[in-house]
Amino acid sequence: MRILAGGTVVGLDGQVLGAVENIRRRMDETLVSGTVSPAMLDQWEESTVGFGRQYMNTPPLRLLCDVLLEFSAVRKAMEHRQPVDLQERLCRMAAQLAGLSGMIMINLGDQRMARSFFRTGRIAADDTGDRALRAWVIAREALVPLYYGDPREALNLARKSRDLAGQTPCAAQAMAPVVEARALAMMSNTGKKDVVDQAKRALARARAAFSQMGAAEQEDAAFGYTERQLYFHQGDALVKLGQPMEADLILEQALTKYGPSDWLDPTFIKFDRAKCKLLEGDVGEALTIAKAALASLGEGCKPDILMQRAHEVARDVEVKDPNNPELKLYLEMLRAVAVADPIEGEV
Repeated sequence: MRILAGGTVVGLDGQVLGAVENIRRRMDETLVSGTVSPAMLDQWEESTVGFGRQYMNTPPLRLLCDVLLEFSAVRKAMEHRQPVDLQERLCRMAAQLAGLSGMIMINLGDQRMARSFFRTGRIAADDTGDRALRAWVIAREALVPLYYGDPREALNLARKSRDLAGQTPCAAQAMAPVVEARALAMMSNTGKKDVVDQAKRALARARAAFSQMGAAEQEDAAFGYTERQLYFHQGDALVKLGQPMEADLILEQALTKYGPSDWLDPTFIKFDRAKCKLLEGDVGEALTIAKAALASLGEGCKPDILMQRAHEVARDVEVKDPNNPELKLYLEMLRAVAVADPIEGEV
């Protein structure tokens, strides 16, 4: 810099060469210190996939702790400059872990934090340039308004995800039209013909897209989309469309595809089946199914989003048959859960 300022032409003496070498050495240090070993990345990717497998059968708060520890490690690695291929892998893991954290936050009933994680997931996914991953994050984000009472926003996000996925066979290509169908079903007032037709066309698109997905994605319940999820979500849409016989048949098939350690989706399905029985006028059977579903939940497995479904069944029964003797027992079970797990609604 002194040479440039003075305009003096000098030879490469020891002082100049020392300054040049110092600059080069600092770059080496930056490059070496910023490199994460491929073996470490492999380990983090394996952990991320493992968290996806645990999503269906691990209490959400426990899983969240594990996911966030890994998320923090990935973040620290991203603070340093990395080679392009390693940086892309880190961004992919960051998007997946942020999306998974958002999914868990939905289950825990904190929609604000869920949205924040999905926003982080979008930023990370954008840096990968992977349209399928970006579409997956948005499809998962659409579940926030779907479960928390804004079907129109869920519909908009689902269509955005579908457009982003395009013609690429991927999880979002099947998942997005299912969310679209469920949102339309919530807006149909159980029978509006044009909306019912739109929802059924969306379900048909989802089935067609699912058949084009790769086998690995069809077996991944968190980062992919499985056949059992497809059955469950189709049945859920049909319940909301006011078609209980068709819905119950599909939901019954869905239940057979879950393992004994899976509890989250199967419990949702049981509450949906209870609603089917209510739509058919069989209040007693609806309460029997709902009570069995509630009784099967273990400690830490009663997230807010699931308890909302349990309370929906109670409200629907109160409208249809407020004096049903089994209703009182069911309401007592709900109160007992609230006392035993007070934190679930406050996370």
